[in-house]
Amino acid sequence: MAAEIVNPRSDSTTDQDGGAEPLDSFDPAFALHRGGKMAVQATVPLRDKDDLSLAYTPGVARVCTAIAEQPELVNDYTWKSSVVAVVTDGTAVLGLGDIGPEASLPVMEGKAILFKQFGGVDAVPIALDCTGVDEIVETVVRLAPSFGGVNLEDISAPRCFEIERRLQERLDIPVFHDDQHGTAVVTLAALRNAARLSRREIGQLRAVISGAGAAGVAIAKMLVEAGIGDVALADRKGIISADRDDLTEVKRQVAGFTNKAGLKGTLEDALAGADVFIGVSGGTVPEQAVASMAEGSFVFAMANPNPEVHPDVAHKYAAVVATGRSDFPNQINNVLAFPGIFAGALQVRASRITEGMKIAAAEALAAVVGDDLAADYVIPSPFDERVAPAVTAAVAAAARAEGVARR
Repeated sequence: MAAEIVNPRSDSTTDQDGGAEPLDSFDPAFALHRGGKMAVQATVPLRDKDDLSLAYTPGVARVCTAIAEQPELVNDYTWKSSVVAVVTDGTAVLGLGDIGPEASLPVMEGKAILFKQFGGVDAVPIALDCTGVDEIVETVVRLAPSFGGVNLEDISAPRCFEIERRLQERLDIPVFHDDQHGTAVVTLAALRNAARLSRREIGQLRAVISGAGAAGVAIAKMLVEAGIGDVALADRKGIISADRDDLTEVKRQVAGFTNKAGLKGTLEDALAGADVFIGVSGGTVPEQAVASMAEGSFVFAMANPNPEVHPDVAHKYAAVVATGRSDFPNQINNVLAFPGIFAGALQVRASRITEGMKIAAAEALAAVVGDDLAADYVIPSPFDERVAPAVTAAVAAAARAEGVARR
C-alpha cells in the first residue's frame, strides 16, 4: 500500500494510533486525486484464447508486418491517430510556477481527462525530467511515433516558443502549445462577440495586453492576424516598443508587428483611451487606469485566482467584462478550444495546426453564442455540448482548405 500523505498543517489531528490523518480526511481534492484521475481501458474483448490470439500473438504479428510494409497503416490499426501526448517540464504550472515534473502530474492528468471529456480525444500525460530546449525537443521527437499530436503544456517562456517552433519543423503531426494558442483562440472568440455586441468591427479597436509571456505574445499575434486596429503589449518594464534596448528576441519580433501608434511609457499610459484590456500577467491594474479607457470598453482580466481588475471595478467602466474564473460570467477557458482543435486536426490527420485553423476555431466558438449574445454572454460555457463539435468541424474544414489534411 502506498504511504499516506501527512497533513503538513501545524494543527493536524491524529488518529487513535497517534498518527497524522491523511489529507484525504479533510480535503476533498486529495480524496478525488488518490490513485490518479485516469486509467487505460481496453477497447476489445479478452474473454478466451481466441480473443487473446487476435489481440496479441499470433494475430498481432500480421498487423505489425503490414505496418512495417506500409507505415501509414499505423493510423488505421493502432490508436496513434487519435491520441495526444500532453508534454510538460513542470516549469510554469498554472499559477504555481516552476514546481517540477512530479508535482505537475495532477495538472497533466487533468488536461488529459479534459481532452477526453470535451473532445473525445485520448491523451497521455508525459512529465519530462529535463528543461533544456535541446533535451525537450529531442525527447519529444523520439516519443512522437506513438502519438497523433503533441500538446505542450506549462513550459515557461521564452523557451516554449523555440521548443514549439523546432518541434513543428521536425514533426509531421500537430504540435500545439495550449498556453499560447488555446488562450488566444478563446480570447479572440470573446472579443469578436464583444465587438458584435457593440456594433463595431475588430479593426476599429485598440487593445492593450498586460503580459508579454506565452499567452500575451500569442494573443497579440492572433489579434493582428484577425485584423485588430492596433495592439500594444506591456511587460514589467512598460510598453514594448522598437526603441527599447532591453528586449528579448521574441519581444523584438513582437515590437515589429504591434504598437503601430508608437506608444511609450507604462501599462497605465497605454490604457488611456484604449478600447480593450487583456490581462494575462497577474498584478493589479489601478482603477483610475481602467476609468481612463474609452467609453464602451472591454476588460478581459484573466489572471487566476485574482483578476488584474476585479469584475466589480471593471463593471463600473466597461461594457463587457470577462475573467479566467468560473464563478463570474464570460470565463475565458482554454477547454473551449484545445479539445475541438485537436479533434478536428486528428480527424483529418493534419500534419500541423495552421493560423487559419486557429482562426476558424475562434470563429466557430464565437458563433455558438448566436442570437443569445449579451454583455454577460459573449463566450459559451465549457459545458455547452455544441462547442466541441462546432470547433472540430471548423478546424477540420480549415485543414482541408489549407492543404494540411491527409484524409
